[in-house]
Amino acid sequence: MRYRLLGALMAFSALAQAEIQTQEIPYTAADGTRLVGYYAYDDAIEGKRPGIVVVHEWWGLNDYAKRRARDLAELGYSALAIDMYGEGRNTEHPKDAMSFMQAALADADAAKGRFNAGLDLLKQQQQTDAEKLAAVGYCFGGKVVLDMARQGVPLQGVVSFHGALATQTRAAPGSVKARVLVEHGSADSMVSAQDVAALSAEMVTAGADYRLVSLPGAKHGFTNPGADKFQEKGVDVAYDKAADQRSWQDMQQFLDETFTDLPQ
Repeated sequence: MRYRLLGALMAFSALAQAEIQTQEIPYTAADGTRLVGYYAYDDAIEGKRPGIVVVHEWWGLNDYAKRRARDLAELGYSALAIDMYGEGRNTEHPKDAMSFMQAALADADAAKGRFNAGLDLLKQQQQTDAEKLAAVGYCFGGKVVLDMARQGVPLQGVVSFHGALATQTRAAPGSVKARVLVEHGSADSMVSAQDVAALSAEMVTAGADYRLVSLPGAKHGFTNPGADKFQEKGVDVAYDKAADQRSWQDMQQFLDETFTDLPQ
């Protein structure tokens, strides 16, 4: 009895000490750009688990993007918030954010290279099951993950939260291999109704496994609790707790189904 009790206490102690582990990892894109990733995982989980790439908003790799990596780690994933701007740059100034974003999107091949460098880094982590991979993106990052799906990057699923939906390179029939979930705010002034309709038509033509959720009254940035402060800078964004919670639940179900449906 005493040994069983001692064993139980030791197990409880190990669980009590388990926590989300994080680290910054430098890496380099194919074009030589120096990047910084933020990696998170739960050390209470043994063995490999699905890997999720997190792509930041147009503000860059900031605390919000890193928080989402930790949130995913708490759900049991191996999560890496990647750097699409270089050197881990981020800003709170809209003009700088626009400049960073435009530069990152100016060369589609370079953008894909930076994403793939992050994906490769995630696959290299010992906690990651390299056969089970997905990506989530916010704002600018939502566009990035959708573009990666359009280009057939080997992912099982992508989720876009208040992402830009327009693109210069529409998906070709059969090119989208990943399942696609788009969480869109119905009051998002940065995404037109035409963009929404065009994306839906594109995904149907491509034969994609695609779902769009329109969240009533939600504006751009609805998942970010820090969004409201940017209204003073003329950016039409706002946090929406209900939309944030609903979209996060949708994502969890989507990822569960995506990885459960994979061949064993």
